[in-house]
Amino acid sequence: MSAPRTARGVPARTWLLALAGITLAAFNLRTAVTSITPLLDVVGREFGFGATMAGVIGMLPAAAFAAFGAATPALARRIGLERTVLLAMALAAVGLVLRSLAGGMGLLVTGSLVSLAGMGIGNVVLPPLVKRWFPHRIGTLSVVYITALQAGTIMAALLAVPLANAFGWRLSMGAWALTALVAMLPWLALLRRGTDAAPETGTDDDDDDEIPAAGATDLESTPASRSRVWHTSLGWGMALMFGMTSLATYAMFTWMPRIFTDAGASPAFGGAMVALYTGFSLLGGLVVPALAVRMPNTFVLALGCAAAQFAGFAGLWAAPMAAPWLWATLVGIGGCTFPLGLTLINLRTRTPAGSAALSGFTQGVGYTLACLGPLLFGILKDATAGLAWPFAMLAASVIVMLAGAWQACQPRHLEDMPGQQPR
Repeated sequence: MSAPRTARGVPARTWLLALAGITLAAFNLRTAVTSITPLLDVVGREFGFGATMAGVIGMLPAAAFAAFGAATPALARRIGLERTVLLAMALAAVGLVLRSLAGGMGLLVTGSLVSLAGMGIGNVVLPPLVKRWFPHRIGTLSVVYITALQAGTIMAALLAVPLANAFGWRLSMGAWALTALVAMLPWLALLRRGTDAAPETGTDDDDDDEIPAAGATDLESTPASRSRVWHTSLGWGMALMFGMTSLATYAMFTWMPRIFTDAGASPAFGGAMVALYTGFSLLGGLVVPALAVRMPNTFVLALGCAAAQFAGFAGLWAAPMAAPWLWATLVGIGGCTFPLGLTLINLRTRTPAGSAALSGFTQGVGYTLACLGPLLFGILKDATAGLAWPFAMLAASVIVMLAGAWQACQPRHLEDMPGQQPR
């Protein structure tokens, strides 16, 4: 007896493989980041670096995400979305192993860059994969994969210090290579099924615009894949919103543990605060996409996030140990513009190719801007011997985020904008 098939002619087990692949890949998109930041003091003593180098290490994720994110749409057109995410997970696993074997700064940085390259590719390719495989469940699948992403982020931060205490910092950071290897399995299974496993996806209006699961030709031929996203206010609004959100996020990933340890807390407490901070982003990942798909204009969500972030930054600056749980919670709520941005990538496009183009531009430019967060925070902290100027910089980034969100949240589609039609 043949396997049951979905309404669009694809076996149910194939959809389940795609769902598992998207979810597991998302889980691995931040493990290389938050598995090291709670251990920067330990690794710094091992290799002899201080605050400025810690800022450089904190800058690496955004730099790698920018560089490799910008190149991902072209890679996906050449080898297909599924092979691209498979490559992303392989790079993540290899890099995490290399980093755990580091005997000096050279291999530590090289391993970090390799793993972050894979995660940067995965960042860009997951939204179009959602649009391809689940075009009529974008809100639901956005909740699923953003939740998985945040869960991986939390677990890596929460377990970093306990694993290091029990087994050493090398195993603590290298263990996450196993989850990246597991994430490769569904995509290997899908690719073994061949291009006939592809869903018959189209635009949001149900136009026939099928894209083969393992191919690249239709991504290449779809007009939005050649669109000049950088000429649109939507593209720049998305990039500024995403970039400023990520700037603050990576500054907090890098420096939140240090802020609390400098105020007298233990490294484990600092890691727990990063996990709590990310946990409220996880809550946002559950709620924000579901709200966004029901709201014509989502700017009110961005405004609420900005207010929470301003309050959290003020608390961390003025009295970090007075109410650390509250400050981490408020800053975490402020970071919910991250799941909002990821959801808008699909809500503001009609096709998987449009989603890939907007995702690549948004994350390429956005993460380039985000590089400044950890580095500037560290430089300003060293230069002024205090936290006032670092937090003033983060407050300014929230204002810029709101300016971008004003453009990104307006109800329109990339493919409908001037200059986006076929040439």
